[in-house]
Amino acid sequence: MYRLEPILRPMIWGSELWVLSGYPERLSVIADGPCKGMNINELVAREKERLMGGEVYRRYGDEFPLLVKFLDVHAPLSIQVHPSEEFARTRQGLHGKTEMWYVIRAEKDAGLMCGFSREITPEEFGKRVADGSITEVIARHDIAPGDVFFIPPGRVHALLEGSYIAEIQQTSDSTYRIWDYNRPGLDGKPRPLHTALAKDALDYKVYEHYKTPYTPAREAEVPLVECEYFTTSVLDISGRFVKDLRGLDSFLIVMCLEGGGVLRAEGEEVRAGADGCILVPASAQSVEFEPDREGMKVLLSHA
Repeated sequence: MYRLEPILRPMIWGSELWVLSGYPERLSVIADGPCKGMNINELVAREKERLMGGEVYRRYGDEFPLLVKFLDVHAPLSIQVHPSEEFARTRQGLHGKTEMWYVIRAEKDAGLMCGFSREITPEEFGKRVADGSITEVIARHDIAPGDVFFIPPGRVHALLEGSYIAEIQQTSDSTYRIWDYNRPGLDGKPRPLHTALAKDALDYKVYEHYKTPYTPAREAEVPLVECEYFTTSVLDISGRFVKDLRGLDSFLIVMCLEGGGVLRAEGEEVRAGADGCILVPASAQSVEFEPDREGMKVLLSHA
Protein backbone atom coordinates (compact mmCIF):
# COMPACT_ATOMS: atom_id res chain seq x y z
CA MET A 1 0.00 0.00 0.00
CA TYR A 2 1.14 3.54 -0.67
CA ARG A 3 0.65 6.89 1.04
CA LEU A 4 1.12 9.97 -1.15
CA GLU A 5 2.42 13.44 -0.33
CA PRO A 6 -0.48 15.90 -0.74
CA ILE A 7 -0.10 18.87 -3.08
CA LEU A 8 -1.72 22.08 -1.79
CA ARG A 9 -2.89 24.59 -4.40
CA PRO A 10 -4.09 28.05 -3.27
CA MET A 11 -6.93 29.22 -5.50
CA ILE A 12 -8.85 32.49 -5.76
CA TRP A 13 -11.91 30.65 -4.42
CA GLY A 14 -10.13 28.81 -1.57
CA SER A 15 -7.74 25.88 -1.89
CA GLU A 16 -7.52 22.37 -3.23
CA LEU A 17 -5.50 19.47 -1.91
CA TRP A 18 -4.43 17.02 -4.62
CA VAL A 19 -3.97 13.77 -2.72
CA LEU A 20 -3.40 11.42 -5.67
CA SER A 21 -2.44 12.77 -9.08
CA GLY A 22 -0.92 11.35 -12.24
CA TYR A 23 -1.27 14.73 -13.96
CA PRO A 24 2.15 15.48 -15.53
CA GLU A 25 2.51 18.99 -14.07
CA ARG A 26 1.60 17.90 -10.52
CA LEU A 27 2.60 14.29 -9.93
CA SER A 28 2.00 12.72 -6.54
CA VAL A 29 5.08 11.42 -4.76
CA ILE A 30 5.19 8.33 -2.51
CA ALA A 31 5.46 9.55 1.08
CA ASP A 32 7.27 6.67 2.80
CA GLY A 33 8.42 3.08 2.54
CA PRO A 34 10.83 1.52 0.01
CA CYS A 35 9.40 3.64 -2.84
CA LYS A 36 9.63 6.96 -0.97
CA GLY A 37 10.33 9.84 -3.37
CA MET A 38 9.13 8.01 -6.48
CA ASN A 39 6.28 9.73 -8.35
CA ILE A 40 3.07 7.86 -9.12
CA ASN A 41 3.72 7.42 -12.85
CA GLU A 42 7.21 6.06 -12.13
CA LEU A 43 5.57 3.60 -9.75
CA VAL A 44 3.06 2.58 -12.43
CA ALA A 45 5.88 2.06 -14.95
CA ARG A 46 7.73 -0.16 -12.48
CA GLU A 47 4.83 -2.17 -11.06
CA LYS A 48 2.57 -2.26 -14.13
CA GLU A 49 -0.27 -4.81 -13.79
CA ARG A 50 0.62 -5.55 -10.18
CA LEU A 51 -0.38 -2.00 -9.25
CA MET A 52 -2.96 -1.19 -11.91
CA GLY A 53 -4.61 -4.49 -12.82
CA GLY A 54 -4.30 -6.16 -16.21
CA GLU A 55 -7.10 -4.49 -18.13
CA VAL A 56 -6.53 -1.08 -16.52
CA TYR A 57 -2.84 -1.17 -17.44
CA ARG A 58 -3.63 -2.19 -21.02
CA ARG A 59 -6.00 0.76 -21.29
CA TYR A 60 -3.88 3.48 -19.68
CA GLY A 61 -0.26 2.29 -19.80
CA ASP A 62 2.16 4.16 -17.54
CA GLU A 63 -0.20 7.04 -16.75
CA PHE A 64 -2.23 6.84 -13.55
CA PRO A 65 -5.79 7.45 -14.79
CA LEU A 66 -7.51 9.15 -11.84
CA LEU A 67 -7.01 12.39 -9.93
CA VAL A 68 -8.53 12.85 -6.46
CA LYS A 69 -8.74 16.06 -4.44
CA PHE A 70 -10.23 17.77 -1.42
CA LEU A 71 -11.66 21.23 -2.20
CA ASP A 72 -12.10 23.90 0.48
CA VAL A 73 -14.48 26.42 -1.06
CA HIS A 74 -14.69 29.98 0.34
CA ALA A 75 -15.89 31.79 -2.80
CA PRO A 76 -17.69 30.66 -5.96
CA LEU A 77 -15.70 28.76 -8.54
CA SER A 78 -16.00 29.89 -12.12
CA ILE A 79 -18.99 28.66 -14.10
CA GLN A 80 -17.46 25.93 -16.25
CA VAL A 81 -17.90 22.82 -18.35
CA HIS A 82 -15.62 19.87 -19.10
CA PRO A 83 -15.27 18.23 -22.51
CA SER A 84 -15.75 14.57 -23.33
CA GLU A 85 -12.74 12.41 -24.14
CA GLU A 86 -13.56 12.53 -27.85
CA PHE A 87 -14.16 16.30 -27.89
CA ALA A 88 -10.96 17.11 -25.98
CA ARG A 89 -8.82 14.79 -28.10
CA THR A 90 -10.24 16.11 -31.38
CA ARG A 91 -10.09 19.81 -30.51
CA GLN A 92 -7.02 19.98 -28.27
CA GLY A 93 -5.25 16.63 -28.19
CA LEU A 94 -6.00 16.30 -24.46
CA HIS A 95 -7.97 14.01 -22.17
CA GLY A 96 -11.60 14.80 -21.39
CA LYS A 97 -12.86 15.17 -17.85
CA THR A 98 -15.60 13.25 -16.10
CA GLU A 99 -15.86 13.87 -12.35
CA MET A 100 -17.94 13.50 -9.20
CA TRP A 101 -18.36 15.43 -5.95
CA TYR A 102 -19.03 14.13 -2.45
CA VAL A 103 -19.99 16.82 0.10
CA ILE A 104 -18.02 16.30 3.32
CA ARG A 105 -19.05 19.49 5.12
CA ALA A 106 -21.42 22.32 4.25
CA GLU A 107 -22.19 25.56 6.02
CA LYS A 108 -25.76 26.75 6.47
CA ASP A 109 -27.26 27.81 3.12
CA ALA A 110 -24.29 26.39 1.17
CA GLY A 111 -25.01 25.27 -2.35
CA LEU A 112 -23.64 24.53 -5.78
CA MET A 113 -24.66 25.03 -9.39
CA CYS A 114 -25.22 22.07 -11.68
CA GLY A 115 -27.13 21.79 -14.96
CA PHE A 116 -29.39 24.26 -16.72
CA SER A 117 -32.62 25.26 -15.00
CA ARG A 118 -34.31 25.60 -18.40
CA GLU A 119 -33.33 24.72 -21.91
CA ILE A 120 -31.43 27.41 -23.80
CA THR A 121 -29.93 27.57 -27.27
CA PRO A 122 -26.26 28.06 -28.07
CA GLU A 123 -27.20 31.53 -29.31
CA GLU A 124 -28.82 32.47 -25.98
CA PHE A 125 -25.80 31.03 -24.19
CA GLY A 126 -23.49 33.36 -26.10
CA LYS A 127 -25.63 36.40 -25.33
CA ARG A 128 -25.86 35.57 -21.63
CA VAL A 129 -22.11 35.11 -21.32
CA ALA A 130 -21.63 38.47 -23.02
CA ASP A 131 -23.99 40.32 -20.66
CA GLY A 132 -23.08 38.37 -17.50
CA SER A 133 -26.52 36.83 -16.98
CA ILE A 134 -25.56 33.18 -17.55
CA THR A 135 -26.03 32.29 -13.86
CA GLU A 136 -29.76 33.09 -14.21
CA VAL A 137 -30.33 29.91 -16.24
CA ILE A 138 -28.19 27.50 -14.19
CA ALA A 139 -29.84 25.37 -11.50
CA ARG A 140 -28.73 26.04 -7.91
CA HIS A 141 -28.89 23.20 -5.38
CA ASP A 142 -28.76 23.41 -1.59
CA ILE A 143 -26.29 20.88 -0.23
CA ALA A 144 -25.69 18.89 2.96
CA PRO A 145 -22.96 16.47 4.08
CA GLY A 146 -23.22 13.20 2.18
CA ASP A 147 -24.70 14.69 -0.99
CA VAL A 148 -23.26 13.33 -4.25
CA PHE A 149 -23.22 14.97 -7.68
CA PHE A 150 -21.95 13.22 -10.79
CA ILE A 151 -20.64 15.68 -13.41
CA PRO A 152 -20.52 14.09 -16.88
CA PRO A 153 -18.85 15.94 -19.74
CA GLY A 154 -21.00 18.74 -21.10
CA ARG A 155 -22.75 19.57 -17.82
CA VAL A 156 -22.44 23.18 -16.71
CA HIS A 157 -21.43 23.42 -13.03
CA ALA A 158 -19.75 25.42 -10.26
CA LEU A 159 -19.15 24.97 -6.55
CA LEU A 160 -20.27 27.86 -4.34
CA GLU A 161 -18.89 29.13 -1.05
CA GLY A 162 -19.24 27.26 2.23
CA SER A 163 -18.42 23.66 1.36
CA TYR A 164 -15.66 21.08 1.71
CA ILE A 165 -15.76 18.57 -1.12
CA ALA A 166 -14.08 15.33 -2.16
CA GLU A 167 -13.61 15.21 -5.93
CA ILE A 168 -12.78 12.20 -8.09
CA GLN A 169 -12.04 12.72 -11.78
CA GLN A 170 -10.13 11.59 -14.82
CA THR A 171 -6.47 12.62 -14.89
CA SER A 172 -7.10 15.81 -16.79
CA ASP A 173 -7.19 19.57 -16.33
CA SER A 174 -9.49 20.18 -19.32
CA THR A 175 -11.80 22.92 -18.08
CA TYR A 176 -13.64 25.49 -20.20
CA ARG A 177 -14.30 28.59 -18.10
CA ILE A 178 -17.63 30.19 -19.02
CA TRP A 179 -18.00 33.00 -16.48
CA ASP A 180 -15.72 34.20 -13.67
CA TYR A 181 -17.53 37.20 -12.18
CA ASN A 182 -15.06 39.67 -13.79
CA ARG A 183 -12.56 38.96 -11.01
CA PRO A 184 -8.76 38.83 -11.29
CA GLY A 185 -6.72 35.69 -10.73
CA LEU A 186 -4.02 35.30 -8.11
CA ASP A 187 -1.63 37.12 -10.46
CA GLY A 188 -3.96 40.14 -10.60
CA LYS A 189 -4.91 39.53 -14.22
CA PRO A 190 -8.36 38.43 -15.48
CA ARG A 191 -8.57 34.68 -15.98
CA PRO A 192 -9.33 33.81 -19.62
CA LEU A 193 -12.75 32.54 -20.66
CA HIS A 194 -13.22 29.72 -23.17
CA THR A 195 -16.61 30.71 -24.58
CA ALA A 196 -16.28 29.19 -28.06
CA LEU A 197 -15.08 25.80 -26.80
CA ALA A 198 -17.69 25.78 -24.02
CA LYS A 199 -20.48 26.62 -26.48
CA ASP A 200 -19.66 23.52 -28.52
CA ALA A 201 -18.96 21.22 -25.54
CA LEU A 202 -22.12 22.00 -23.53
CA ASP A 203 -25.07 19.65 -23.11
CA TYR A 204 -28.04 22.04 -23.24
CA LYS A 205 -30.61 19.43 -22.24
CA VAL A 206 -32.43 19.89 -18.91
CA TYR A 207 -32.55 16.80 -16.69
CA GLU A 208 -35.08 15.96 -13.98
CA HIS A 209 -32.43 15.14 -11.35
CA TYR A 210 -28.87 16.33 -10.91
CA LYS A 211 -28.08 15.01 -7.43
CA THR A 212 -27.15 11.32 -7.31
CA PRO A 213 -29.64 9.32 -5.20
CA TYR A 214 -28.48 6.66 -2.73
CA THR A 215 -29.45 5.34 0.70
CA PRO A 216 -26.77 5.82 3.38
CA ALA A 217 -26.00 2.84 5.61
CA ARG A 218 -23.62 2.11 8.47
CA GLU A 219 -21.28 -0.91 8.53
CA ALA A 220 -21.76 -1.49 4.80
CA GLU A 221 -20.26 -0.43 1.50
CA VAL A 222 -22.79 1.70 -0.40
CA PRO A 223 -22.43 2.23 -4.18
CA LEU A 224 -22.47 5.88 -5.33
CA VAL A 225 -21.25 6.31 -8.91
CA GLU A 226 -20.30 3.93 -11.70
CA CYS A 227 -19.10 5.28 -15.05
CA GLU A 228 -16.66 4.46 -17.82
CA TYR A 229 -13.70 5.90 -15.91
CA PHE A 230 -14.29 5.15 -12.23
CA THR A 231 -16.54 3.38 -9.75
CA THR A 232 -17.00 4.91 -6.30
CA SER A 233 -18.65 3.76 -3.07
CA VAL A 234 -18.77 5.05 0.50
CA LEU A 235 -17.93 3.00 3.59
CA ASP A 236 -19.01 4.30 7.02
CA ILE A 237 -17.92 1.93 9.81
CA SER A 238 -17.45 1.74 13.56
CA GLY A 239 -15.96 -1.77 13.60
CA ARG A 240 -13.67 -4.04 11.58
CA PHE A 241 -14.57 -4.45 7.90
CA VAL A 242 -12.91 -6.61 5.22
CA LYS A 243 -13.32 -5.82 1.52
CA ASP A 244 -12.71 -8.69 -0.88
CA LEU A 245 -10.66 -7.48 -3.85
CA ARG A 246 -10.48 -10.76 -5.77
CA GLY A 247 -11.76 -10.26 -9.30
CA LEU A 248 -11.56 -6.46 -9.13
CA ASP A 249 -8.46 -6.31 -11.38
CA SER A 250 -7.83 -2.67 -10.44
CA PHE A 251 -6.07 -0.58 -7.84
CA LEU A 252 -8.27 0.76 -5.02
CA ILE A 253 -8.13 4.38 -3.85
CA VAL A 254 -9.14 4.99 -0.23
CA MET A 255 -10.00 8.62 0.58
CA CYS A 256 -10.57 9.15 4.30
CA LEU A 257 -13.40 11.64 4.90
CA GLU A 258 -13.94 11.41 8.65
CA GLY A 259 -12.29 9.71 11.61
CA GLY A 260 -9.42 7.37 10.95
CA GLY A 261 -7.98 3.95 11.48
CA VAL A 262 -5.69 1.26 10.16
CA LEU A 263 -5.71 -0.48 6.77
CA ARG A 264 -4.14 -3.91 6.34
CA ALA A 265 -3.33 -5.60 3.03
CA GLU A 266 -0.58 -7.85 1.67
CA GLY A 267 0.95 -8.17 5.14
CA GLU A 268 1.27 -4.38 5.49
CA GLU A 269 -0.40 -1.98 7.90
CA VAL A 270 -0.96 1.71 7.13
CA ARG A 271 -2.74 4.42 9.13
CA ALA A 272 -5.29 6.65 7.44
CA GLY A 273 -6.72 9.89 8.81
CA ALA A 274 -9.16 12.54 7.62
CA ASP A 275 -8.12 14.19 4.33
CA GLY A 276 -5.72 11.30 3.70
CA CYS A 277 -5.41 8.95 0.75
CA ILE A 278 -4.12 5.38 0.51
CA LEU A 279 -3.49 3.51 -2.75
CA VAL A 280 -4.01 -0.26 -2.55
CA PRO A 281 -2.41 -2.22 -5.41
CA ALA A 282 -4.40 -4.51 -7.69
CA SER A 283 -2.35 -7.46 -6.45
CA ALA A 284 -4.00 -7.29 -2.99
CA GLN A 285 -6.58 -10.02 -2.42
CA SER A 286 -8.41 -8.06 0.29
CA VAL A 287 -8.09 -4.99 2.47
CA GLU A 288 -9.06 -4.84 6.14
CA PHE A 289 -10.30 -1.65 7.79
CA GLU A 290 -9.86 -1.27 11.56
CA PRO A 291 -11.38 2.09 12.59
CA ASP A 292 -10.42 4.10 15.64
CA ARG A 293 -12.92 4.52 18.46
CA GLU A 294 -14.67 7.44 16.71
CA GLY A 295 -15.22 5.38 13.56
CA MET A 296 -14.14 5.91 9.99
CA LYS A 297 -15.79 7.08 6.78
CA VAL A 298 -14.01 6.57 3.45
CA LEU A 299 -14.64 6.79 -0.27
CA LEU A 300 -13.47 3.77 -2.26
CA SER A 301 -12.71 4.24 -5.96
CA HIS A 302 -11.27 2.06 -8.70
CA ALA A 303 -10.93 2.20 -12.47
